Amino acid sequence: MKDLLKIAVVFAILLLAIPMITFFRPEQSISTKTAEVPEEAAESTQTEYTEPDAGEDVLKVLDFTSGQVYELTMRDYVIGAVLAEMPASYHEEALKAQAVAARTYAVRQREKQRLNSDELLMGADISNDSTKYQAYFTPEQAKAFYGDSYEVYYNIIAEAVDATENEVLVYNGEPIVAAFHSTSGGRTESAEAVWGSAVEYLVPVESIADEKSPSYLDEKIFTEEEFSEIIKAEYSDAQFSESPDKWVIVGDRSTSGTVLELSAGGEVLKGTEFRQLFSLKSANFTIEYADGIFTVTTKGNGHGVGMSQYGANAMANDGADYREILLHYYTGAEIAVQM
Repeated sequence: MKDLLKIAVVFAILLLAIPMITFFRPEQSISTKTAEVPEEAAESTQTEYTEPDAGEDVLKVLDFTSGQVYELTMRDYVIGAVLAEMPASYHEEALKAQAVAARTYAVRQREKQRLNSDELLMGADISNDSTKYQAYFTPEQAKAFYGDSYEVYYNIIAEAVDATENEVLVYNGEPIVAAFHSTSGGRTESAEAVWGSAVEYLVPVESIADEKSPSYLDEKIFTEEEFSEIIKAEYSDAQFSESPDKWVIVGDRSTSGTVLELSAGGEVLKGTEFRQLFSLKSANFTIEYADGIFTVTTKGNGHGVGMSQYGANAMANDGADYREILLHYYTGAEIAVQM
């Protein structure tokens, strides 16, 4: 019973983690571009799918643009996911780490579907809808994105995927929630701080190199009217009769800097909710008011949970291999080979 409860809790986290991995991936320097792929390119991808050979590891993928379900080899899927999720110019060891994370994500999602299938997936294990699932580039989407560099980058990523063949991250023998993000605020975040439930292997770890990332700091400014209207659109009872410098009171923060709670116009919000409302790069933010302007400054890019992609690349450049990278960011997890 205890084990069943554990599995239920972890799957509940997965349901939260999936949209967080993708929805907040304005953090990802690659996947945000998927929406820019021409519609005709997306439609033409159907001819690029090939039937897996008998005995190959297969993943059923729902193409949300056509409503059709395709069977892909796990290798082809992971290549497409890494092409969509991490800059292909990153160090090969960082790309290997991303390949293992992407494969783990897919294996876990497939197991979840077998236990409790989502009818919206129409019999598939996963979808290529990056607003709900891990991002994935079809061959045509990847060609449209990478242009003349496609073949070069495809081969680099294929080598990283092949070098980690069948490897997944596990905790207590089960595939983990392989959350990742673009850039932390110098220290990664816990699943509990972001999604409300603790996960043993998704806890804060140092990622100091992220402070050198071009995505580390971001600033947004709002007039008084803009600021209050954004809040009122979601919280109609919010009151802004006081002096503007008292409109917002930031409460508790996590040890990694994520705002856990704040008050805006008398309404209590989670930091992650405020982030969504104002389309911020992270929930690690400060708010300043002066001369009719609210300045919101964020640290990091993404939810901050799990592997920092920029940090992974920095570790690789400093000589770490992909195993060291993964075991640093996923505390207590192990790398296993699934056949």
